Amino acid sequence: MSNRVLVVGGVAGGASVAARARRLDESAEITMFEKGPHVSFSNCALPFHLSGIVENSEDLVLMNPDKFAKQYNIDARTNSEVMKINREEKTVTVKNHANGEEYTEAYDKLFLSPGAKPIMPPVEGIDSPHVFTVRNVADIRKLQNYLQNEDVKDIAVVGAGYIGIEVVENLKHAGKDVSLIEAQNQVMAPFDVDMAQLLHKELHDQGVNLILNDAIVKIDEDTVELKAGKKVPAKAVVMAVGVAPETGLAKQAGLELGETGAIKVDHNYQTNDENIYAVGDAIEVYHRQTRQRMKLPLAGPAQRQARAAAGHMYNLPHQNTGVIGSSVIQVFDLNAASTGVNEKCAKDTGIQYDFVYIIPADKVGLMPESNPLHFKLLYEVPTGKILGAQAIGKGNVDKRIDIIAAMITKDATLEDLKELELCYSVLYGTAKDVVNFAALVGLNLLNGVYKQVTVPEVRELVENDAFIIDAREKDEYENGHLINAVNIPLSEFRERLDEIPTDQPVYVHCRSGQRSYNFCMALQNKGYHNVYNMSGSYLGICQHEYYNDQITGREKIVTEYNFN
Repeated sequence: MSNRVLVVGGVAGGASVAARARRLDESAEITMFEKGPHVSFSNCALPFHLSGIVENSEDLVLMNPDKFAKQYNIDARTNSEVMKINREEKTVTVKNHANGEEYTEAYDKLFLSPGAKPIMPPVEGIDSPHVFTVRNVADIRKLQNYLQNEDVKDIAVVGAGYIGIEVVENLKHAGKDVSLIEAQNQVMAPFDVDMAQLLHKELHDQGVNLILNDAIVKIDEDTVELKAGKKVPAKAVVMAVGVAPETGLAKQAGLELGETGAIKVDHNYQTNDENIYAVGDAIEVYHRQTRQRMKLPLAGPAQRQARAAAGHMYNLPHQNTGVIGSSVIQVFDLNAASTGVNEKCAKDTGIQYDFVYIIPADKVGLMPESNPLHFKLLYEVPTGKILGAQAIGKGNVDKRIDIIAAMITKDATLEDLKELELCYSVLYGTAKDVVNFAALVGLNLLNGVYKQVTVPEVRELVENDAFIIDAREKDEYENGHLINAVNIPLSEFRERLDEIPTDQPVYVHCRSGQRSYNFCMALQNKGYHNVYNMSGSYLGICQHEYYNDQITGREKIVTEYNFN
């Protein structure tokens, strides 16, 4: 007798379960139900239809029911919603939305991959016809058709996570006037606020009306009203404030939910019913570093979960190593990637940490398209264990973050990262790669070789008239400097030691931190004991200050900005 396998949900997790089950068992009867009109579509690519990067919405659909049937012998049923799980009978009740009929199907094993639904806050006007979400192909077609048919120019995107920012970028590429509204004090929660400032600057420079620390309270026909009282022009509104796991079926069936409100599963992705598995955005997962349960709506983990769950059905062993949350996004001309623990997470979970912030070149400087790469590496104190990293720049940030993700998975330390051998060419990187460089700096800090202050601390130092040395050459200083900095170039300081006080802290910066590090080490060797390197130096300071300077009109702490 063949194994009857039913799969609820036909996108990343569900389609992967079905395909994996077929590879393992040619005789199984596999049926996949998707309540929408499409299976196996690329939901991560949806926003790119708005700009025409994905020209035809049909291209977003990777497989159709006919191909599933012919290539995999899988019965993929669209417009078919599983309404009820009958655990005692081991059947599901299905509604065919094409004709309204209901029927039952029996299963030996049932896999739930219903995904997550967009969060729609209880705001006046939220049900208006010009309010949209971006969850599936039908959603993106509906939004695109409305924008074209109504000739919409002003659009508000609410929520500055991955989907929100990708929608904003593609709408700007399509020539729209876009406002991005975020209730928190930064975009992109996986990044710390100091790193997010680079993204704020980029969005601002690209003409996006970025509004932080404010939330919508009302949606009108041609504006959205914010909590602070401001009205923002918007003939269309895209809601991207986040997603919530689809748990309706699980609740109905009496399956156990976890502490996060998502479906609780064991290490093999079985629910509390041994015949029912769950994968994807609807489940809670285990974070290997914080040792806490969390929700992680990412396609990569969903694919791995699907493979493991289908394999377990056939008694194939699986080691569940938990998740660390690795991701990457393009924000106009910048690439931004992160993995593991950030500062907010470390503080919330009581992890003792410190961090490195460096801005080396992403490839050898004399090569075309060599650009600064802003890199932040967090490590545990006192063990030096690598906790996480964030990288932003025009180059290959994903490569560097993937390296850190692999090191985290292997419980590596700064010493391990220092010795990591990586491929090198002047076209792709530097002989001492960004990640090796970060490890060296981290070890210096961990071992007390020198002390640093961070970019967010600089404004207070300037306002308190701390003694700050600009170690760059005179022409660099004249092109822009901290308003109270004294220019003592690294090339001249040995002849100018009488200008450097010994009775107060001395803070040193250069362009990106390398010359100032050498300056600090030399001063320490000459008997100075209260010397600090400014992490990130002038490039980092300018990036950190710029956006808030522009929107608040506050007094600048630099004479001119320098971003290169």
